[in-house]
Amino acid sequence: MDIRQEIMAYQPYNEQERTDKARMLEYIDTYQDLLTRENKLAHFTASAWIVNQNLKKVVMAYHNIYDSWAWVGGHVDGDANFLRVALKEANEETGLESLKALREEIYALEILDVPAHEKRGEKIAEHLHLNVTYLLQADERESLVIKSDENSALDWVERDQAVVLSTEPFMKTIYQKLNDKLEMLS
Repeated sequence: MDIRQEIMAYQPYNEQERTDKARMLEYIDTYQDLLTRENKLAHFTASAWIVNQNLKKVVMAYHNIYDSWAWVGGHVDGDANFLRVALKEANEETGLESLKALREEIYALEILDVPAHEKRGEKIAEHLHLNVTYLLQADERESLVIKSDENSALDWVERDQAVVLSTEPFMKTIYQKLNDKLEMLS
């Protein structure tokens, strides 16, 4: 299944997701290069909401660029299998080897505003991340390993603490949404 079909099949959870789903489909129908960073306006990313076995804790990373506690994930960089990207990024950014998808379908959709910033000495202009989130699970007894070029701390935190720890107002609403959706699985 291609990403357009996956997004079409996704049932939005709330108004934010309904709006973002429509915009993502519009971008897919308008632009050819959304799978790479060559599109300076918008491109796809895949994120992971990593939960423990009883769904009570999530992994949060202290993100160096955003100077805030955040989920993990990254650019798809040409890979049309977004779940594979989410698993790879989660492993690279946390060191967790026990990661598995709780479901292969998309867990959430978000369009994220990325402010202008500098990364590894390169100036990055303001742009959009067309983000697809997957629900992953890992063993919280496994050691977390910091990826120093991306994060400076990692921790398993109670789900509600993930919202409190974030200093990004819009991300707080996203993390709350992800937690609220977990209630439907518990």
